[in-house]
Amino acid sequence: MRTVKEASVRRNEILDAAERLFGTNGFEQTSTNDLLAEIGIARGTLYYHFKSKEEILDAMIERISNRLLSKAQTIAADQSIPVLVRLTRIMQAMNVSDPAGLEVVEQIHKPQNALLHQKMQQHLVCGLTPILTQVVEEAIDQGLCQTDYPRQTVEMLLMYANSSFDDLMDIPPQERLELIQAFIYNLERLFGTQPGVMAKAVWPIFVPEGQADAAKENQKENA
Repeated sequence: MRTVKEASVRRNEILDAAERLFGTNGFEQTSTNDLLAEIGIARGTLYYHFKSKEEILDAMIERISNRLLSKAQTIAADQSIPVLVRLTRIMQAMNVSDPAGLEVVEQIHKPQNALLHQKMQQHLVCGLTPILTQVVEEAIDQGLCQTDYPRQTVEMLLMYANSSFDDLMDIPPQERLELIQAFIYNLERLFGTQPGVMAKAVWPIFVPEGQADAAKENQKENA
C-alpha cells in the first residue's frame, strides 16, 4: 500500500535527501533522478513540492539560515556566558561547517546565483539584528558600550562585515590582517567602547585558536 505523508514531512524528507546528495556529490552533479532514487518517490511528488532543483536549493538556504539563527538565539539567551563572549560565539555560530551547508555556500557564491546569495544575506541580517541588539543592549547596561542607536549600529555592523569579508577568503594574509584591524578600529567607534574591548570579541571570530596572540602582536607592531 502506498504511504501518504503530510506535506511538511515529505518536504523535509526531500530537503534531507538533497542535503546528503548535494553535500556528497555537489549540486551540479546531483540530478533530480538521483533525488527520486534516494527518496523513493515519483517525479510528480517531487514537483508537487519543488518545481526545480534550484527551488530545492532555495529552500535549503532558508532552512540552513534558520538553523544558524536558532543557534545564535540560544547563545544570546545564555546569561552564564559573559556578554562579549556571547557576541563572539554568535558570530562564530554563523560559520557553516557541514558538507551540505558548505555545498550550498559554494553554490550561492557563483555569479549566476547572485540572487540566492543576496537572499541568504538578507535572511541572516534580518534574523541576526534583533539577536545581536539584545546582546549589545546588555553590554550598554554593563557599561561596556555606549550608543543611543543599538539596533541601527548592529545593522551597520552586519552590513560592514558582509561587504568587507564576504568572498575574501583568498586575499593575501597581510591585507586580511589590515582589514581585521580596520574592522576593529571602526567597531570600537561605532559602539563607543574603550580601546581593546572590541578586539577581545573580534579576534577569535577571524583568527584560529592559538594564533590570536600572534595576530594581536602583529596588530600592535603595525599600529
